[in-house]
Formats: sequence, C-alpha cells, structure tokens
Amino acid sequence: MHATPLITTLVGALVTAFLLGAVALKLRLPPLLGYLAAGILVGPFTPGFVADGHLAAELAELGVILLMFGVGLHFSIQDLWAVRRIALPGAFAQIAVAIALGCGLGVLLGWSVPQGLLFGMALAVASTVVLLKALEEHDKLETPVGKVAVGWLVSEDLATILALVLIPALAGSAAANLGDSLQAILITLGKVAAFVAVMMLVGQKAIPWMLEKIVYTGSREMFRLGVLATALGVAYGATALFDVSFALGAFFAGTVLAGSPFSHRAAEEAMPLRDAFSVLFFVAAGMLFDPRVLITDTAAVLATLAIIIVGKGLAAWLLMALLRQPRGERWLLAASLAQIGEFSFILANLGLSLQLLPERGHALIMAGAILSILLNPLLFRLALRRAGPPAAAAGAM
Repeated sequence: MHATPLITTLVGALVTAFLLGAVALKLRLPPLLGYLAAGILVGPFTPGFVADGHLAAELAELGVILLMFGVGLHFSIQDLWAVRRIALPGAFAQIAVAIALGCGLGVLLGWSVPQGLLFGMALAVASTVVLLKALEEHDKLETPVGKVAVGWLVSEDLATILALVLIPALAGSAAANLGDSLQAILITLGKVAAFVAVMMLVGQKAIPWMLEKIVYTGSREMFRLGVLATALGVAYGATALFDVSFALGAFFAGTVLAGSPFSHRAAEEAMPLRDAFSVLFFVAAGMLFDPRVLITDTAAVLATLAIIIVGKGLAAWLLMALLRQPRGERWLLAASLAQIGEFSFILANLGLSLQLLPERGHALIMAGAILSILLNPLLFRLALRRAGPPAAAAGAM
C-alpha cells in the first residue's frame, strides 16, 4: 500500500490538529489556536512534512460550507430583533470604524483603496467560536450583555455574507468603468434574489417535508445523511444554477431548516461532521500563514493588532456609551469583540484567490487573528474586573 495525497493530507492535518488542539485546551486557550498552529506546522513555510495545499484548500471549502450551514441553523431573527436597538447600529458603526482604520493602514502600506477596504472588512468581523466560548466559560451567554454580543455578532455575520456576495462581482469588474461595475453588482444581487426566492418558496417546504419523511423511517443514519445532503446539495446548487457562493447557499440551507421542527436534531447530527471539516478549514488557513512575518513585518503586525484590539474595542465601548448602556457591559462587549476569526479567514482567502488582497495583507490578517485570539481570554478577564458585580439589565433592546 502507498499513501495517496488525499489520505496523507487528511491524516497529517487531523492528527496534528488533534495534538496541538489538545495542547491549547490544556493551556486554557481556544482549540482553534491549535488548529491554526497545526496548519503552520504542516504548511510550506516550516520544515518537515508538508500537506498538499490544493487538496487542503478543497477540503477547507467543505469546512466553509458546513460552518455557514451551522451559522444558518442557529440564526434567529427573533433574537436579533430583541436587541436590534443596540446590536444593529452598534455592529454596523463598528464595522465602518474597522474598515476605515484597516483601509488607512493599507494605504500607508502602499495598497490600493479597494485592497485596503477588503483588509479592513476582514479585521471587522469577530469570531463566533471565540466569543461564544468566552461568554459560556464565564456564564455570560444568557445575560443581557451576552444577548447583545450575540446579536452584534449576527449583524456582523450578515454584513460579511453580503460582502461575500459582492466581492466576486467587484473583482470581475475591477478593470471596468463605473457603469459596468454597477451592472455586475445588480446582476449578482438579482441572482441572489432569485436564489433566495426559490429557497423561500420551494426549499422552505420541500426540505422540512423531506426530513419529516426520513424521521418517520426511524433511521438515524438516513436523517444524518439527509441533513448533510441538504447542506452540500443546496450549496452546490446555489453555485451551479445561480452563480452564488457555496457559503451563501449553505447559510440559506441552514436558515430554511432553522424554522422547522427538526432544527435542533439537524444541528446535533450535523455538528460532528461540521466540527471535523471546520478543523480542516482552520488547518488550511494556517498553511497559508508564514510565521516569519512576525519578525520581518513586526510594525505592520502590531498596527493590525492595535486595530483589532484597541480600535474595535474602543469603538464598541464608545458606541455602548452613546447608547447609554451600563459601564460594566461596555467593557465586556468591547473585550468580546476585540478579536477576529473564521469569517476573517474566509474573506482573506477569497481576496487572495481573486487577487484583491496582497499576500502581505493575508499574512497580516492571519497574524492579527492568531495574536488577538491568544490575548482574548486575558482581555475578557480584565473586562470582568472592570465590570465589577453584575449590572442591571440593559435598557430598551
């Protein structure tokens, strides 16, 4: 027997991710850091075993699909609506601040404005994994500030999903005039609207009906397969028929299922496979990171980290102050959002593949993500000290 590239890549990535994820967990750090470190270790910038980058990228695409499917399954308009007066204006204002700071840094580094805007957008979006872990660890998830933080994050995710839709259209018309660019955007939005209409009119009835029939067979295996087929099938169909990204297709497949009576069971069945392929996504992201940037481009790395922690954190604190929220909640929300993660990687990889982001920009995003995730537990503990005893429930949400 001989090792094939696929098996070698899978084994190397998963085994290394497991070992380093366990080390991160032992150090009370998010396992996500271990997965990224595994990618760096099996990537082309470090000595020793090197996984197949092309295969890893394709496996990572499956990770993106299942990640976005999970986001859709847990997406709740009701939860977002409950904190709309804080989360919506706060999230979009903070995104604008992060984009402005990121674009400013990009221009200082000699990039074009579109490159700087994409760089700033990647720095604007906090990690769902890191935020939820921090809130759960300190029993803050069901508190007023926890609900605001989740609603804020959902708002950021929605903005990122819109960016994922528009970026390929803008890339395709980058050399065109304004009229052609607007036409490309309108065509893209039209295709998205057509896809959403099909999902709302057909998918919302057909997918729950199909899963209900499977439930009546009593086969857990078939239900699990049905959920997986729904996530992958809708994502692929969205791309093949409507020229919409895999990520958006998977997200809407999840939202359609979220409203069905089987949403909780679907989430449980999809979680193991989602987690496994999500690991491959983070490993693939780590493979693209050259750790030498921490030494060769230290000033730019520190500037990127300052935007993520100081810029975003301060913006969140001030926005909460303007919205007259309790002082303790301002510190907790600022600490929760002072990091970036999976959506930033998705945007960075997309920008790199479309040549809308320089390799230096991708490296800075990766460095900023790793360092901000590493520092986030410390920031959260400091915020808890500043917050003091639990404050009264947040005002008008």
